[in-house]
Amino acid sequence: MRTQASAKHHRHDDAPDTGEAFRRLATLPPGRQRDALRGEIVEAWLPMAERLAGRFRSRGESYEDLRQVAALGLVKAVDRYDPGLGSAFESYAVPTVTGEIKRHFRDHMWSLHVPRRVQDLRNRVRFASQDLARTQTVSGRGPTVAEIAEHARMSEAEVLTGLEAMESYTALSMDAELPGAEDGYSLGDTLGSPDPALDTVIDREAVKPRLRALPERERAILYMRFFGDMTQSRIADELGISQMHVSRLISRCCDRLRDQVMRDAA
Repeated sequence: MRTQASAKHHRHDDAPDTGEAFRRLATLPPGRQRDALRGEIVEAWLPMAERLAGRFRSRGESYEDLRQVAALGLVKAVDRYDPGLGSAFESYAVPTVTGEIKRHFRDHMWSLHVPRRVQDLRNRVRFASQDLARTQTVSGRGPTVAEIAEHARMSEAEVLTGLEAMESYTALSMDAELPGAEDGYSLGDTLGSPDPALDTVIDREAVKPRLRALPERERAILYMRFFGDMTQSRIADELGISQMHVSRLISRCCDRLRDQVMRDAA
């Protein structure tokens, strides 16, 4: 049974009186007896940890996972608590467990990296929206940016930042169908792809100086073949030489240009 004096140190009526157990724990050396007593203390305070986990139920994480995180925070609180400081265990355990849960959300629940300041803005916006809905200040609609800003004492720019951050817990799949699309049109379908012509532009810029350095006739042959789209026979007729000679000139020029460009790149 708890004494009236010890009950004053607890905020919850069903908080266990483990003061004596903690004092015994502090005197025991590592071993089976100490581990057993530590386990009894943790078990006695588990209902409190589960209540704290329940406060975070509506944030996208399963309650079972939250209970496990809260239990981990409780174990840390039991291991770190010093009864010699005179404060009640509950006053130490509550912020420790709550901090462990918040750390879990910060480290594991955000698909995108969001700065701490933006996370705080998101929380303020969410709490303000819930308060407005609960007090029925707004009816039949969601609160406006201006209403949230006034209620949370934030600027409208901060509210907009917080609203954007509310979508950062989860990332949208590139294959996810876009809202309103009835033909399977996805986000990935809206994105461009690499343009193969870009490689051609790079190659042309690289070969330009070498083309200018070619003799005039060889430069003219390459221009007619690759820019004028003329056949080797037409080029031969245009210049009054054999088609075989045109072929050899084109092959020799291309090999020379390729070697020169590769050397430049190296």
